Amino acid sequence: MASKKADKGSLKLVPILDLNEASVLHGQLTNMRGEDVKIDASEVERIGVQCVQVILAAAKTWEADSKNFVFEKVSEAFEKTMQLIGIDIEHLLAKEIRQ
Repeated sequence: MASKKADKGSLKLVPILDLNEASVLHGQLTNMRGEDVKIDASEVERIGVQCVQVILAAAKTWEADSKNFVFEKVSEAFEKTMQLIGIDIEHLLAKEIRQ
């Protein structure tokens, strides 16, 4: 299970987001299309490139739909993985956690 829906428009990512979780994450995000989304990645320990691709594609889709797609919380592992693969998510971070 790639994520857990808490409140409407909120998505809490599970600790391990690998290849097996990419399709589950895609399905979760597809079901949320059309509404503002707040993502909690505070428990992510490991994220694979496939899940990063799903997240980035979703962010572009939400942008095209003029909806909000933000990360409210991110773990250090999530942030470091994004940096390691050259992805800047600063524009997707909630104002409260931007550095």
